[in-house]
Amino acid sequence: MHDAEDLLAGFTPPQPYTTEAAAGAPTSPGVHVVLDRGTVVYVGWTGNLRNRLRQHLTGNRESSVLHEQVGQLLDKPGNEASAAAIADWLGQREVRWQETDNPKGTKEALVLALKPRFNRQVPKPR
Repeated sequence: MHDAEDLLAGFTPPQPYTTEAAAGAPTSPGVHVVLDRGTVVYVGWTGNLRNRLRQHLTGNRESSVLHEQVGQLLDKPGNEASAAAIADWLGQREVRWQETDNPKGTKEALVLALKPRFNRQVPKPR
């Protein structure tokens, strides 16, 4: 069992996952993690950290697996969670990121090690 803190050693310090945090992210490739009380619940990779972090918060269920997964968590029978409710839930969590030239490989290694609840596709070990 890997210690998440070791795996995230190169990441930014945790901060509330808000549009302000997203706006402060670089526009370079990287990996981002969302934490719920210190536990990694989602790992994502992107070619543009700032845009992707913003997309999870303000996007829709088609554009963001994370948005969709949180939506499913918050949905009530006959009442789909609103984008605002999803953004609010995320705003109560924390986000960290790391700039890297190999975001996809880094993400796969983290998903494999941490098994975050909102990552649907767990890559198969090679």
